[in-house]
Formats: sequence, structure tokens, C-alpha cells
Amino acid sequence: MTELKQLALRALHLELGGKMVPFAGYEMPVQYPMGVLKEHLHCRAAAGLFDVSHMGQVIVAAKSGRAEDAALALERLIPVDIAGLGEGRQRYGFLTTPAGGIIDDLMMTNRGDHLYVVVNAARKAEDLAALKAGLPDCDVGEVTGRALLALQGPAAEAALSRLVPDAADFAFMDHGIRNWQGVELWISRSGYTGEDGYEISLPDSAAEAFARRLLEDPAVAPIGLGARDSLRLEAGLCLYGHDIDEETSPIEAGLNWAIQKARRAGGTRAGGFPGADRILRELSEGPARKRVGLRPEGRAPMREGTELFAANAGGEPVGTVTSGGFGPSLEAPVAMGYLPASLCAPGTTIWGELRGRRLPVTVAALPFRPANYKR
Repeated sequence: MTELKQLALRALHLELGGKMVPFAGYEMPVQYPMGVLKEHLHCRAAAGLFDVSHMGQVIVAAKSGRAEDAALALERLIPVDIAGLGEGRQRYGFLTTPAGGIIDDLMMTNRGDHLYVVVNAARKAEDLAALKAGLPDCDVGEVTGRALLALQGPAAEAALSRLVPDAADFAFMDHGIRNWQGVELWISRSGYTGEDGYEISLPDSAAEAFARRLLEDPAVAPIGLGARDSLRLEAGLCLYGHDIDEETSPIEAGLNWAIQKARRAGGTRAGGFPGADRILRELSEGPARKRVGLRPEGRAPMREGTELFAANAGGEPVGTVTSGGFGPSLEAPVAMGYLPASLCAPGTTIWGELRGRRLPVTVAALPFRPANYKR
């Protein structure tokens, strides 16, 4: 068995009572003594501090030294307008396969003379291989020795402003470099919870001191993987390996919004990325299946793998739940899954099979809870 990698903040997690579990090759805190339910609600009401140092941080720089060359090169692999991304701004996107599936979803930032990319922990190897193979005119390197923290919730701005006085000046999807006690912080205003918040990359050596300073604020509590998952589910956000994978197209996944006009048919830089034929066709004609929100009746959650049916008896499954659980903010179970396009209208009733019984499920619009990003 491969030995789990350890986070720079492992000792702090243990001190705080974190329950450690294996996740994406790392030993990670799944919850703290507050428990998943209260951690979730605390993040919605105040601010939660997440250690997401397991994620990959990557620098992409054109060998020419020109940032625009790096952006245009990356557009050969990603169906997103990267050349139009202003300095100090970040954008969501995804690496695609030749068949139109998703290798990974990621965040890209224009940092003037290079691009800073954050990728999923479980896909680091695949992402780096795809980037290095597809970008021979760029230097691609993983950033090492830096932790990554996420501070999320309506009190995040005030909490970070105690340490970074101009934190409030960041708009949603802004990125900037700041200094704290001589330490270089890479800060973006974004997140994975549906709440306003920030992600902060900083040297491993400074991570514990910075985290402790944030946790001195009574509004800030440590939050584990359990609540991170329920928060992103309520926000209708995909989790790689569950809601999206190499067999799923961005259009099936409802990620059309992430493909800007410039990369679509008729755009100034249309196509030219892996899987463009399928992805542009599905943009135009619609996919055969779609990711949808699901609201099971009653209190029983329908978790990943639950089969979905068009009728309350008989017939073959028409879809499957890809993420599901209890939504603490909604006080009800919620789920996401894929259904044929004909069954995707909000309000449609389908059935999920739990322990041999079919129970009614209503198709719902995503997100389940409106986002609170700072616009």
C-alpha cells in the first residue's frame, strides 16, 4: 500500500481534533469535533478554514517569455478563452480528451508573464502529463513547498482583512500577490462552497502561523472534507471522478457557461481543442443526457450509485446519482445525476431505487442554494 502524503498542517489538524482519513493519496481531515453538520452551517453563517494543500499548483510559462503565447498555447488543450483573460484574473476551465471527455477541471490565472493553474489532487499526474505533452513551447512545472488554504463564508472578508488589509478590494475571481510578515501570499477570491471567500497559497513554513492567526478570529472554524462535500453539493458544483470524468463532456455536465463565445462556432478562435467536434456539436444541438439536480422526497439521502428510473415499477434504469447526501442548509436530501434530455425539465418526477424500493425524486434546477459570491 502506498504511504499517504502528509500535509504541512498535519500537526495542527491533530491538535484541533481533526479525524484524519485517506483522500487522493493524502492524509486529510474529514471532520473536527464540531461535526460535519455544524461545520457546514458554520461556513454558511460565518467562515470556515479548509486545508486544500493536496491540490496541485502548476506554473505554465511560454519559452518566448510572452504571457499571450502561454495563453494561446493552453487554448490548444482547453476550450476556454484564456487569451482574453486579464492580468490578475482567474477563470474556470477543463482539459478535454480527443473524444470530448474531461481530463480534469481546474482554475487558471493570468499572472503577467506566466499562468498559474490549480488542479485536482487525484488528477495531478494526468494533468501534468497532458500539459507537458501538449505544450512543447512552454515550461510546465509543479509548484512545491507551498500550502493552499481556503477561507470561505460571509465573514471571510473581515477575517482575512485583519491580516491582509486590502482583502476587501479583491472582486470575485481576482488574483493578487500580497505580503504578510515577509511571507508571499498568492490570493484569489473564489471558492468551492457557493460562499464568498478566498484561496491563499503560501510557503509550507508559514502555513501554521498564518492558519493560527486566522483561527484566532471567533468567526473562523476549521472545516473538513465532509462539510466541503456537502457545501459544494448544495452549490451544484461538480466533483471530479463523481459528476465529471473522461467519459463525460462539459456540455453533458452543464458547464456550457465556461466556454466563452470566442471558442464557440463562429468565434474568433473557435475550436482547435481536443474533442472540439463533439463539444461544439453538443453546444449547438444539445447532448443526449444532462446533469441535473435531484430532490428526493422524504428524509432518506440518495447517494452516489443510486439507480434512477422513469417509472415507479418495471423498466431499465435511465440514469444514476453521481453525488448525493443531506443538505444541512436545506434540511433535506439533495443529489445530482445524469438523465436523458427528455427527463431533465425541473419539476419532472422520476424514481430512485433504495434498498429495493423506488421512491419519488423531483428534478430540480441547480444550484440548490443561491451562491453568495462577491460580484
